[in-house]
Parts: sequence; structure tokens; C-alpha cells
Amino acid sequence: MDIAISSTALLLFFPFAAILMLMIFIEDKASPIYRQPRVGRHRKLFSFYKFRSMVKNADELLFSNPSFLERLRSGNHKMKDDPRITRIGKFIRKFSIDEFPQFINVLMGDMSFVGPRPFRPDELEKYEKSGKVLKDAVDKILSVKPGITGLWQTGGRSELSFDDRINIELKYATHCSLMLDLYIIFKTPIAVFQAKGAL
Repeated sequence: MDIAISSTALLLFFPFAAILMLMIFIEDKASPIYRQPRVGRHRKLFSFYKFRSMVKNADELLFSNPSFLERLRSGNHKMKDDPRITRIGKFIRKFSIDEFPQFINVLMGDMSFVGPRPFRPDELEKYEKSGKVLKDAVDKILSVKPGITGLWQTGGRSELSFDDRINIELKYATHCSLMLDLYIIFKTPIAVFQAKGAL
């Protein structure tokens, strides 16, 4: 199912993706693809692909501005009205179009179409050290492949706290099944068009 869905999506939407990449490049003359390390199944790190929705020096701006960093850390590693997001970025993030390159991750075997959202290494380390997150719960979540869509992505995303996210992802990892995956796949287009929790 992963191979069929990702192959079909890449073939059908490649012309639109090519135009979008050109628009992103024209806006600030930088790579349209953003690559970031994420924690996959059994804590294996992999390169996570997205369409770039922020300015090319977004990380430099973040760490050079203490107020940005504080706002980011006070939430679920996202902040509302992030000034680093480009004009095109606002649109593609609202409707999750920036996630499209992750179909390549699915074909490469690092991700599944349905599964828990892959963690950033720094956010996972921060919450595990805080003692708020039980290692057993995280290990259970990381026992399955991360996904493009899942219970968290269709249930509110950034409107939920990190603790809520852990509980939701644990529920999926504990009860994952074909029927649950089909339910999530059916619910995904509704969540995308509602843009609930999108930042």
C-alpha cells in the first residue's frame, strides 16, 4: 500500500510539484527542498524531506533572536505568526503541501504513509530529559515506522500539546491495524482542507 500510494502521488502531482519548486526558488534563490534529520523506527536517523516554507536563513534567525527561540520552545516546536515563513510557505503549510516530498521518504523505506509523526532529535532529547515522557512510551512509538499522516496529524496537530501528541502516537503504535490505517487515510483529506492546527 505504501509503494502504491507514494508512486501514484509522485507521478500524478509531479508537474504541480515542479512548478511549485520553481516558485519557491524564484522567491529567494535557494533550494526548494528542505532536508532535516528525524528519528525513525528503532531510533534510526534519516533525512526528512519537505518543500521549504521558510526563508533560507531560518535557522540562523532562530538562534540569533532569543525571543524567537523562547516562543518556539514554549509551544509544540512551532509558533504562530512565524516571521520566517515565506509568502508561498504560508499557503503550502496551511494545506500541508509542504509535506509532499515525504513520499520519497516512503519509497526509500524510511517512512510509511500512515504512522506517528517523526520526531526531531532535539525535541525528543529535550522531553525525554525533562522526565515528562516515559521512555517505554517513546520506545513503543518508535517501534513502528513514522508516517506522513496519522492520528496526530488528523486530530489537531499544533493545537495539541507535546504530551497530547505522545498519548495519541502511543495509541496508534499500540493498536495499529489495517482498519485503523484506512480510517486515518479516509480522514486525512478532511483534515487537510480544514487546515486544523496548521502553522
